[in-house]
Amino acid sequence: MSREVSTMQNIRSLFIALAGITVFAAMALFTVSITLAVGAILTVLMAARAISLRMKPAPVHAKAKTNGQREMRIWNDGRGTIIDL
Repeated sequence: MSREVSTMQNIRSLFIALAGITVFAAMALFTVSITLAVGAILTVLMAARAISLRMKPAPVHAKAKTNGQREMRIWNDGRGTIIDL
């Protein structure tokens, strides 16, 4: 009878060990997939920001002189032309 109990305990211990390994593997896989997803999202956001900053128009400064008067300043700030009389 003690052999039967011992065999059952061994089978139960093996089952518990396999269940623990399976849970650990599933948690590890979930962690890796979440890490890769967050990394991909951050990479896309950083690339989009780099492209949008590069495409931003730079202000163009220009000066126009009038006859005997104070110089007139004209520039474009990217949203429209500004004329300072």
